[in-house]
Amino acid sequence: MDISSNEQHLSGKPTKNGTGPAGSDQYALGEQIGFFLRQANQRHVSIFAGLMAEKLTTTQWAALVKLKEMQPCSQGSLGRETAMDMATIKGVVDRLVRRNLINTAPDPSDARRLVLTLTEEGIAIVQRNLSVALEISRETLRPLSTAEQMMLMELLRKIS
Repeated sequence: MDISSNEQHLSGKPTKNGTGPAGSDQYALGEQIGFFLRQANQRHVSIFAGLMAEKLTTTQWAALVKLKEMQPCSQGSLGRETAMDMATIKGVVDRLVRRNLINTAPDPSDARRLVLTLTEEGIAIVQRNLSVALEISRETLRPLSTAEQMMLMELLRKIS
C-alpha cells in the first residue's frame, strides 16, 4: 500500500481495495500499522538471530548495551530505559546472570532493589558485537533508501 492510500484509509475515505476506515466493519488486518510493525520486527529478529554469534536475544542485547552505558543501575531503571516491563527485565537479567554477563548486588540505600553491573565477560561481549549490531541495523533497513531510512526512524520516534 502506498502512503496516499494509507492516508485515505486512515481518513475514512475508501481505499483502493474498497475497505473503509480503521474501526469499520471492513477491518483489514493487512492494512493495519500493528500488522506491519510486527512483520518488520519479525524480519529484524530473524536478521539478528542470523548475524549475532553470541546466542543473545534482541532484549538481552538491548539490556547489555544499555547497562554498559548506565552502570551501575537498578533493574527497574534498566527496564525503563530498554522499554521492558518489570517481568520481562527480570527474566532477561536472570538469564544474563546465569550466563555470567551481569552481576547483581543489593542496593546499599534500598535492599529491595538490585544494582546491576556488567561482568568482564559482559563487557567483552558488548565490545565484540558492536559492529555486528550495526550491521544488523543496516541489513534491517537495507530495502529503504537513505532518505526513507531517516524518515522511518523519525516517524517511529514520533509514535513511540
